[in-house]
Amino acid sequence: MQPSIWQILIVAALVLILFGRGRISEMMGDVGKGIKSFKKGITEEDQSPSPTIDSKPAEVASDKSPTQDKTAG
Repeated sequence: MQPSIWQILIVAALVLILFGRGRISEMMGDVGKGIKSFKKGITEEDQSPSPTIDSKPAEVASDKSPTQDKTAG
């Protein structure tokens, strides 16, 4: 059972009344921006090099050094 043309027109009129013309066009613009950013993210992911493992040891990455602890005391 498919909706008739009158049912579709009534639903469209109700949506237009509830949201207004400007609000619907704003939402469609947001949907378009989301699709563009999604496509851009997909293409950037394909073009980016494979991730590398950070080669820094844990001791070098820390901010404190053993000499700082002795002089603070």
